[in-house]
Amino acid sequence: MPRYKEWDLACKVYVGNLGSSASKYEIEGAFSKYGPLRNVWVARNPPGFAFVEFEDRRDAEDAKRALDGTRCCGARIRVEMSSGRSRRYRTPRRSRSQDRSRSPRRSRSPRSRSFSRDRRSRSDSRDRH
Repeated sequence: MPRYKEWDLACKVYVGNLGSSASKYEIEGAFSKYGPLRNVWVARNPPGFAFVEFEDRRDAEDAKRALDGTRCCGARIRVEMSSGRSRRYRTPRRSRSQDRSRSPRRSRSPRSRSFSRDRRSRSDSRDRH
């Protein structure tokens, strides 16, 4: 049996927001209504998600549309077609050197700048007299 990362992406569904006590049999029962399953893998460490592989991609898409937002394993689940990428690295992170090179932005309103310039110019003109 191939590892879940090697499953056919066109037939692979990601199931998220599962409770920590999610059962493989409960997931199989809910998803098998939409077509024959090849594999079901439930994460244990950390818990909360699973992958389901269907034999046909159309069955996977039907299950995604029908089960997204429904209750399964005691929670309202999120179902989407698997992208094949890890969730941890979905958003690119900046390196520390990039963070250091950026200067912090100060939020100052234009009014406060012009006010301080006006005050400075007035005090300069008073000093000249």
